[in-house]
Amino acid sequence: MTSGPAEPKLRVPDTREEALDPAWLSQALASVGQGAPVTSVEIVEVIKTVATKIRFKATFDGAAGTQDFCLKGLLDADEMTKMGGSTCVLEGDFYLKLAPKLNVQVPEAVAVVTDREAKQSVLIMRDVIAAGGRFCSALEAFTVDDAASSLSQIANLHAGGQALLESTPWVTPRIASLGRMPHMTAEILQGLLDGPRGDNLTPAVRNGARLIAGMQALGDKDAGRPQYLVHGDSHAGNIFRTAKGSGLIDWQVLQRSGWAVDVAYHLCAVLPVELAETEERNLLNHYLELGRGLGLTLPDAEEAWLQYREAVMYGFYMWGITRRVAPDITVQFTDRLGRAVMRHDSHALLGVA
Repeated sequence: MTSGPAEPKLRVPDTREEALDPAWLSQALASVGQGAPVTSVEIVEVIKTVATKIRFKATFDGAAGTQDFCLKGLLDADEMTKMGGSTCVLEGDFYLKLAPKLNVQVPEAVAVVTDREAKQSVLIMRDVIAAGGRFCSALEAFTVDDAASSLSQIANLHAGGQALLESTPWVTPRIASLGRMPHMTAEILQGLLDGPRGDNLTPAVRNGARLIAGMQALGDKDAGRPQYLVHGDSHAGNIFRTAKGSGLIDWQVLQRSGWAVDVAYHLCAVLPVELAETEERNLLNHYLELGRGLGLTLPDAEEAWLQYREAVMYGFYMWGITRRVAPDITVQFTDRLGRAVMRHDSHALLGVA
């Protein structure tokens, strides 16, 4: 167990300019700046998807010197985007309440500023890249050894998280609700699948109504199975590597569900299709061995293989509905996961005609 980030009582900034204001940062970073004011801020990199991530250097007056950080929040966002602020609050709560209790490598969070009434939060972390780490690219093909390394982090999360679930009612099941979002209709999803992301899929899998039905069926099955603390978005772009090994970032889809959701999503997203076809069951068995060694009670090999093949539907749905990510990334992940659904006949396993 390690100490968690500070939780200063400040206004959550709405814009990039407000977030990088030295006066605001002086208060937000007081716990690491030895109480000294921030005298200057240098932007290193800005990455904007749904949330904005800003890598920056903050120079403090005095002995605290210059330090490297990454700030994440919904900055300069339109009203529709800001409606997703509850996911930022969820991620902030993960770093405040759970990360210090888990044996999972994550970026070191130094401050979380949250407005619970407005459902907005900003997270400030140490800059992983400046410290010598490397983020995996969403388009980077993993080797078997790469996937085994990140699976060890997923197993650690599941094993450490089970003991915490009873005291974390704010971590909720999400598969069923994601599959029943009123604004994601079969017609809208079909329009997305009719684009390049669905080009290599059979008509039966490239079917918006069937995909929604599959996600709903998975949610119904999953609700009756043992629950774990799961990452929920374990694609390659959310993995980083340091001298200590693999780590996990982006906890905005944190949830409780069956273990297979993380494992199937991860392996079928990060491995090229040809490699997944030959190695995924071996890697699944590797996860099962790791999990049992950490004290998890997991199903036997055949039942685990069944749950894995069903759970592929989750990742396919998550990328099928994605709209605010670069097209080449969306196409890559939807294709890999959709072809896994084809390979495993996941619809039939879930009872979807």
